[in-house]
Amino acid sequence: MYSYCMPAKNSRKTYVENGYYHIYNRGVEKRIIFLDKQDYSVFLNYLKSYLLPKNEKELYEQLSDLNTSSTIRNKILKLLRLNNFNKEITLLAYCLMPNHFHFFLKQKSTGTIDVFMNSLATRYAMYFNRKYKRVGHLYQGVYKAVLITSEKHFLHLSRYIHKQALPLQPSSYSDYVLKNKTEWVHPEEILTFFSKTNKRHSYENFVSEVENISLGENVILEDT
Repeated sequence: MYSYCMPAKNSRKTYVENGYYHIYNRGVEKRIIFLDKQDYSVFLNYLKSYLLPKNEKELYEQLSDLNTSSTIRNKILKLLRLNNFNKEITLLAYCLMPNHFHFFLKQKSTGTIDVFMNSLATRYAMYFNRKYKRVGHLYQGVYKAVLITSEKHFLHLSRYIHKQALPLQPSSYSDYVLKNKTEWVHPEEILTFFSKTNKRHSYENFVSEVENISLGENVILEDT
């Protein structure tokens, strides 16, 4: 159902409908792109705003309310203009590291990932440069994208991503092993391969196992 395509250094992207992808990028010259908790929080809030459905009816009602302040009105107008990918992008797993990030996601329509990643990258770079009074590129080139097409790599990728982050970095791991869930993270498809009652066959045990499948040198070494 899924194949694992390795483009030359993962820069030549193959976009397909309903495709699963490993998306990653890092800071220019391997520099840190998340310096404090606020940076992680802002990046995750941007993800949330893109991936949760936009309640336009509620926003327009607030906008038409005469008691709504000008500050709130401006925020609402920005939200209404903001791209939304709730019906186009499904985020299966992620982790954020100090100088890079990994996403495991599915796109519904060809090319949606490109719009999504460019919107997210630009928005966060503007925040980061404004906060730290810097100019110039934040990332080391455009994001990398690898199309997943084999079941083996489909499962292994989520483990690879979560092992990168354990135990301290922000990730979707808790959505896989704890009861509290994040609305915009969707582990369901991966968890169907694992047992909820048999610890030996649980996802948690799967992640703790020693990995014996390589994602390829370009993926593991290029982004760390």
